[in-house]
Amino acid sequence: MDYEHFMRQALQLAEQALAAGEFPVGCVLVYRDKILATGARQGTVGEGINEIDHAEMVALRRLTENGDPLDRGQITAFSTMEPCLMCYSALIIAGIGRIVYAYEDVMGGGTGCDLANLNPLYKNSPVKVVPNILRAASLKIFKTYFADPDNHYLKQSLLAEYTLRQEI
Repeated sequence: MDYEHFMRQALQLAEQALAAGEFPVGCVLVYRDKILATGARQGTVGEGINEIDHAEMVALRRLTENGDPLDRGQITAFSTMEPCLMCYSALIIAGIGRIVYAYEDVMGGGTGCDLANLNPLYKNSPVKVVPNILRAASLKIFKTYFADPDNHYLKQSLLAEYTLRQEI
């Protein structure tokens, strides 16, 4: 599987989210080199910001709506940012077999969680995690987002400060 090809698809979704003023995360769910579902972060603009419509959650919802009869263990999730704990857990519960991400989430990334210390639902998960695929391209998008004074979501957070200090 061409990780960079599918990460570029996720990066396009992140660019679209950025253009809409949303936090720029994109996610693509792939099965045997075919994109099954996509998602981009929603709910970070305006009043009533929500913490539910993360890119991975949107993509998982669309996957479910498609009524896929596939072996989900063969699905790879490509995300432009390391999934948070909520999204990581949802991907595990959904049976997604591999998670590939571009940029680390130093503030809320969940993939460093030691599954061996959790209950069986998580402990027995065979999920594989692959970091840093097209990291620089994703970092560039996040730097653009955090440098824009009109974007207020996570402004002055650890993630924003870390991102703005990074070299591309």
